[in-house]
Amino acid sequence: MLYFLLMMIMCALLIAVFIWKKVYIKTSSLAAVMALGIITQGVLSNYFSTGEIKELDKLLSILTFSLWISFLFSLFLALIHNQFKTSHLANPINRFGIGTWVAGTSICSILLYNHFPMWQLAAKYIAILNIFLWMAFIVLSLFSFRDMYRLKLSRNVHGILLLTTVSTQSLILELHTVFEGKIAGYVNISFLVIGIAFYLVCAAFILCRYIGNFRQLDITSDWNNTNCILHGALSITGLAGIYANVYSTAVLLALWGITASVFLMVESIEIYRLIRRMQRLGFAKGILVYDVSQWSRLFTFGMFYTFTFQSHTGAGLSPLPSAVIHIGIWVILFLLLIEVLLSMKFMLGNLRLPPKQIKGAAS
Repeated sequence: MLYFLLMMIMCALLIAVFIWKKVYIKTSSLAAVMALGIITQGVLSNYFSTGEIKELDKLLSILTFSLWISFLFSLFLALIHNQFKTSHLANPINRFGIGTWVAGTSICSILLYNHFPMWQLAAKYIAILNIFLWMAFIVLSLFSFRDMYRLKLSRNVHGILLLTTVSTQSLILELHTVFEGKIAGYVNISFLVIGIAFYLVCAAFILCRYIGNFRQLDITSDWNNTNCILHGALSITGLAGIYANVYSTAVLLALWGITASVFLMVESIEIYRLIRRMQRLGFAKGILVYDVSQWSRLFTFGMFYTFTFQSHTGAGLSPLPSAVIHIGIWVILFLLLIEVLLSMKFMLGNLRLPPKQIKGAAS
């Protein structure tokens, strides 16, 4: 009951602010829910024993679920105020951000099922509804690919496209959790194949953009935060395969090696980009600037950590997986702290603005 009251209070406060300021969240805002969820369920729960952080897990789960409810309310607010199409559907590339709604819903139902036994039935209903949301998203994504071709938007694509893979594989994690592994093998294979197919197509789009325009590339402005999903989508594909028990040990370790290689490549580019931004814009404007897409990096880091932990359980750890598990957790928690502080600064600044100036700018 205490946790339920806490959730109601948090939701009421957030919804009150959304109504007062007419806040219409950005399409990818549920990446924050995804990040908090995987850090709670995948990072903290794996590194620490359940008994050590049981109450913290529950508090973080309530926070995550409260954000999910509040963000859904903001989407409803946009719908009744005729802002939904403009905010979420007008731009073909931005539509892929709806994948965060699916993946965010998946992680919320997992948290509910694992940490609140009295809400397990609700978690199952949420999972079933999420399948229909995913189906609608996939259909919309196919139309978005068509519109990208018609409007010649291929030079603007980035990692957001890979939310097709992330959302698809998140369903495997969700369904195996709330239905306790009682999922038919063909369902597992179908979701995995669909997710992998989307990955290959979307990664090809992204690579063609950057390789084809390499000479004109401005790393500080043309490289997007969401490109970290290049490795995040591989991580969740690996984790989904573990849940579904469809990978041999050799395949699993090979996939982890590929994922780790992509992780190192993408994050090396990110470090170079960070240095260039600091040189061009200075420390404050180059680093300490909030953008909702930054939550996707936290999610992908958390997912890589979880995939590493699960794929190397029971095996003698080589230096790299050991470093990921024992050092990575503190890196993730540090990045989470920075992101929370930037988010709070951003939101407090927006509260001082007139409502119409913060439309679509929610964290």
